This record gives sequence, structure tokens and C-alpha cells, in this order.
Amino acid sequence: MTGAARNFLTLAIIYAICGMILGLVMGISGSHSQMPTHAHIMVAGWLMSGFFAFFYHLFPDINRSRLAMAHFWLTAASGAVMLVSLYFLFAGNPGAEPITAIASTLFFVAILLFAWIALPVLRRAV
Repeated sequence: MTGAARNFLTLAIIYAICGMILGLVMGISGSHSQMPTHAHIMVAGWLMSGFFAFFYHLFPDINRSRLAMAHFWLTAASGAVMLVSLYFLFAGNPGAEPITAIASTLFFVAILLFAWIALPVLRRAV
């Protein structure tokens, strides 16, 4: 595995570890106030990054493109900021909300970029 596929799979594994740690901390402490953050880490981080990794692995020509790497970096940066700011938001810091909103919007832009990349590839693959 190379390129964006390798980067996305590495990111997915990091998110899985972080999500599991947060889940364990919540379970051990009995405080589940970070459940939304945990869910976002596991879905937006672990599952989506893993899906992107396998998509790019299945289409190696796209995997090596600059657009795929732009998709990776936009997803990685916006996702990390979104999840950290969500943590602070649900820890009782409402000042984190504007940061969460901006990062979430950029994460959405990353998903739109993926659609821009993937849909033509999928149409040609038929």
C-alpha cells in the first residue's frame, strides 16, 4: 500500500486507538459526556479514513495523484481540529464551538473533494 491509501490507513489506525482509549476512559470513569466525541472519532476518523484507504488502494492511478494527497491532508487536518475542538466543547468550553464549526465545514469540503475524485472514477470502472 502506498500514497494516499497508506496515509489514510495509518490515520484510521490512529483514530481507532484514540477512539478506543476515549471509550475506555468513559467506561472506567462512568462519565459518558464525551460520547459524541467518541462517536465522531470512530465514524469520521476510523471508518471514513479506512474506507478512503481502501478506495485509493483499489484505484492506484488515483492513489498517486496530487488530488488524492490534497484530499488526505485536508481530511487529516480538518478532522484532527474538529475532534479536538469537539472534546473541549463537550468538556464544557463553549468557546470551542466556532473552531468546531470551521473544522467541520472544512471536513465537509474534504468529503466533497472525495466525491469529485471518486464519482468519475466509479463511472469509468463500470
